[in-house]
Amino acid sequence: MLHVPVLLEESLGFLLHDLSGTYLDLTFGRGSHSQVILNRISPHGRLHAVDRDIEAVSFGEDNITDPRFSIYHSNYSEIDSLFPQQKFDGVLIDLGTCSTHLDDPDRGFSFQRDGLLDMRMDTSKGFSAAEWLNTASEKEISDILYQYGDERASRKIARAIVDFRAMRPFKTTIELTKVIETALKRTGKTHPATKSFQAIRIHINQELHHLRIMLSKLHNALKVGGIVVIISFHSLEDRIVKNFFKPEIAQLPKDIPINTSVKETYKSIKKKIKPSSNEIKMNPRSRSAVMRVFSKL
Repeated sequence: MLHVPVLLEESLGFLLHDLSGTYLDLTFGRGSHSQVILNRISPHGRLHAVDRDIEAVSFGEDNITDPRFSIYHSNYSEIDSLFPQQKFDGVLIDLGTCSTHLDDPDRGFSFQRDGLLDMRMDTSKGFSAAEWLNTASEKEISDILYQYGDERASRKIARAIVDFRAMRPFKTTIELTKVIETALKRTGKTHPATKSFQAIRIHINQELHHLRIMLSKLHNALKVGGIVVIISFHSLEDRIVKNFFKPEIAQLPKDIPINTSVKETYKSIKKKIKPSSNEIKMNPRSRSAVMRVFSKL
């Protein structure tokens, strides 16, 4: 399945406020947003893109030859070292997992396809999901499943994982899926492995850690009036985004009549936008998306 961009018209409607501006796509994926941006900006506009996945970068280099476009292999948390002097008119961040990752069994992201249990966005760094599951303590596994997946049965699943690896190490996604299915014996619309796979992916890629770092560096990369569009896909991400962009309230000495000071560095343009029912029907993977839009003051 080709990656279908979520909230495409809504996101670019806010992002592209100056068609001759310079823009940054921090989550290139397979270029579904980037290619539309290039179609809409003027001949004087520029687009830079970043992805931590070397396959995504190779795809961009091979398929987009537009001279207005540049792409970089890096984690978006390194935005300051990538663009130490550049100021952007707008930054787009789509935090969703690329559909090509979910559909490629060799990447190990999906419980619906059998493949090596990897889950790394950047396969040149870090440890795979299998390596972590085969060495982490039962408590650590349980904590990760609960914190990042809101999995109420995290202890039961962690126990089952430890019991399985005592017989043989994990290698494939189907092994983990079957262990979870057997442990939970759960039925319903949502597959019993959904939350666990999400939690493990977030941990392996340190997604929330890098999100916080990237957000802290955004301000220096934006022009005054620059737009930030962020699309998140689960409550952990959205909560981090929402809280980061809240105005800072500082307490002043009590003898001052008005003893609070509000420091605003961003203005909220749109607090929360969700896909239409028609978009969800056409692209079910969009159903959990939440978009927020901010402008640098």
